[in-house]
Order: sequence, then C-alpha cells, then structure tokens
Amino acid sequence: MHFRTIILALIVLAIAALAALNWPALAAISAVNLGITTVQAPLGVIMLGLTLLLGIFFVAYVLSLQTSVLLETRRHNKEMQAQRELADKAEASRFTELRAVLEAQHLQGQNAVLERLDTLDARAQARSKELENSNAAYIGQLEQQLRDRRVEEHRLDDRRLDEHRIEDRGFVPPAREFP
Repeated sequence: MHFRTIILALIVLAIAALAALNWPALAAISAVNLGITTVQAPLGVIMLGLTLLLGIFFVAYVLSLQTSVLLETRRHNKEMQAQRELADKAEASRFTELRAVLEAQHLQGQNAVLERLDTLDARAQARSKELENSNAAYIGQLEQQLRDRRVEEHRLDDRRLDEHRIEDRGFVPPAREFP
C-alpha cells in the first residue's frame, strides 16, 4: 500500500478508538449553540457525525477525482493510439515513397548501364570492323606484293630461259619491254 493510504487508515483507526473509549463523554448531553437557537444535544456525537459526513464527502470526492482521471487517461490513450496510427500510416507512406524513389533510381542506373553497354558494344563492333578491314587491306597488299613478285620471278625466269636458249642456239631475240 502507499504511504498516504497507511497514514489515512491510522487516522481513521485513532478516531474510532478515541470515540469508542470516550463514548460516555461523547454521548453526554450539553447545550449546543446553532447560531440561531440553542438546543440540548450530545455535542460529541454531533462532532463525530460531522467528521463521518466529512469523511464520506472526502471519499466521494476522491472517487470522482479518480474516475475523472481514469476517463481522461482513457481519452488520452485513445488520442495517442489515433496519433500512433497516423504516424504509422505516415511512416508506411514514407517507406512506400522511399521504395518508389529507390526503384526509380535503380531503373535509371540500370538504363544508364545498359546504354553504356550498348555504346561500348557498338564501339567494339566498329573497332572490330575497322580491324577486319585493316587486316583485309594488309592481306590484299601482301597478296598483291606476292603476285607482283611472282610476275617478276616469272619474267626473270623467262629471261633466264631465253638467255639459255639463246646461248644454246646462238640467237638473240629482240628485247621485250614489261610494264
């Protein structure tokens, strides 16, 4: 129990004990002045009754105060629950919005990467085509040089052959001109 409750219980017990022990003095009839008139009544019983009435009003006041506090607490709890729900909805909304933003950024990044890959692929294909053309040109040049060399070798072989024939026959043919 709380300290205040213990103190109040001790006070009530002290009043009850004093009333019980001094009942003959409390019940003695005496002249009581009510302001307008004077009556013959037991002053102690009147004072004890007023104390009891004060106690009842005090208990009623405490109960009404506690009831109002409980109702106020309940109202605050409902308001807090409503505010929590609003905050949760707002937070869920922010998470949804954040997710949408992150997905948009991810999509942008992914599109940028795909565009860059396409650009790199196009460059690689163009470079491959250039290298292919360059190699084909080099091969064409080499083939041309080989053909020219073969033609030159054939001419030289023809001359040598002609020279051998001439030496064998003693005949000198007219000089041929090759382009």
